[in-house]
Amino acid sequence: MNKEFIVIGLGRFGGSIVRELAEQGMEVMAIDKFEDKVNEFSSIASHAVVADATDESVLKKLGCRNFDHVIVAIGDDIQASILTTLMLKEIGVQNITVKAQNDYHEKVLRKIGADSVVHPERDMGKRIAHNIVSNNVLDYLELSDEHSIVEIVANEQLAGNSLIDLDIRAKYGINIVAIKRGNEVIVSPQASDLIRSGDILIVIGADSDINRFEKKVL
Repeated sequence: MNKEFIVIGLGRFGGSIVRELAEQGMEVMAIDKFEDKVNEFSSIASHAVVADATDESVLKKLGCRNFDHVIVAIGDDIQASILTTLMLKEIGVQNITVKAQNDYHEKVLRKIGADSVVHPERDMGKRIAHNIVSNNVLDYLELSDEHSIVEIVANEQLAGNSLIDLDIRAKYGINIVAIKRGNEVIVSPQASDLIRSGDILIVIGADSDINRFEKKVL
């Protein structure tokens, strides 16, 4: 059964979410206060509506509480973002994800009940920085302020060694939770498994430990 979503704010971030959800066959209502933005997504979203999301009566009229998830992707207007989130919570929306501009914005959003807060620009900046610092880092996903999951391409220095030979957990405090090898994914690899050149290692751990590993081995 497909879930139903609302995306409020159709800038680059919100617009990309609408497109992706629509491509996955989900029901999406796209909302923005600017008519030209709404017109842009009228043929992509299931419904596209010009509306002021800071007006509680409007949100009730649109039936927001009946949707599975609402994403507040309002751009630079922090006040509108906060008011919209507050209104959604007050009318009983169960799952609300909100785009934050900064850490202070996030603190307020969490206090008023946002279920999930994202920092797309900051998080993408971190991913890009990791990717350009090391040619071996393919992707980077922040789990918390101090922990991440990283995809690392095994180089010649790692190739030919087993996990027990490398003893990465003891030396660096990080764990290899999976190995991608072509179309194969080895989940929870064994200590005796040999690493091959070009394997993609899925590594999880504290950022400081991952950084030490990257500098020492890659």
